[in-house]
Amino acid sequence: MAVFRVLLASLLISLLVLDFVHADMVTSNDAPKIDCNSRCQERCSLSSRPNLCHRACGTCCARCNCVPPGTSGNYDKCPCYGSLTTHEGRRKCP
Repeated sequence: MAVFRVLLASLLISLLVLDFVHADMVTSNDAPKIDCNSRCQERCSLSSRPNLCHRACGTCCARCNCVPPGTSGNYDKCPCYGSLTTHEGRRKCP
């Protein structure tokens, strides 16, 4: 019976340690946040609907922490940005 308690206690302690390690890995983000506002201003500078473009770009930038260079295309530079879609399956990000 004593062996069972020791085994159970060590199992619980190891699970607790693993949980703390996992939580630390999830919360630590080495990539610095980019300035989404200025990047989206540049991205949407030639848009015919700049307010709509800037709102969509800001949402995508907040999720992906990147905005492709230029005013259109270049989705290969930021795969997360290019992969976000609307409910209809169209690209969400300008």
